[in-house]
Amino acid sequence: MRSNHILIVEDEAEIGELVQDYLTAEGYKVQLTTNGEEGLKQFKQEEPVLVVLDIMLPNIDGIEVCRQIREVSSVPILMMSAKQAETDKIISLGIGADDYITKPFSPGELVARIKAHLRRYQHFSRPLEEANVRVYGDIELRPETFEVYIKGRKVAFTAKEFQLLDHLMSHPGRVYTKEQLYDRIWGQNHLGDVSTVTVYIRKIREKIEEDPSRPNYIQTVWGVGYRFNNDL
Repeated sequence: MRSNHILIVEDEAEIGELVQDYLTAEGYKVQLTTNGEEGLKQFKQEEPVLVVLDIMLPNIDGIEVCRQIREVSSVPILMMSAKQAETDKIISLGIGADDYITKPFSPGELVARIKAHLRRYQHFSRPLEEANVRVYGDIELRPETFEVYIKGRKVAFTAKEFQLLDHLMSHPGRVYTKEQLYDRIWGQNHLGDVSTVTVYIRKIREKIEEDPSRPNYIQTVWGVGYRFNNDL
């Protein structure tokens, strides 16, 4: 993986080139492609550290590109779309995207989001020789290798899913509001949508809970937020 390589998959040349110019000015090496099939090829060849991905793409749409990337990588993926539909955002986050931005957008805002995602991803991906494995019930979380095991079986987590679970497990019993969790994990409370936290909590529960509708590990404190059960 190349620490300063970013892949943009955007079929609107004006938008793609504008984002490319802004990121290049910030010192990133940017690969720009205009369709989903080529985007997947470039991802394998360039090994970018982050992907900016439009939903509406020729050949293979952005949702499918995101799904295929998530099968092999946990790099941050930021989805873009001209659509305002809430379902597009839910689907994107549900299949593993880390963020979602609606067109038209400020290039400066997009760059700020990209930088925030890269800081967190690189921080959590860095080997930590002295990090302790956290074990609660059937969950074993290994910060030094970015791995989660449930009942001894390795379960794939995206970068943001891992970071959110890691944060909650690191502070068992403490109640966090959605705003606090968004600020700690995404780091841009004034730019994004805190409902993103709800989507991610649901995805994590589907991976760690025997019955996600009756969660044992990540509990909802109604009217306040979420806590990791410290009575396990």
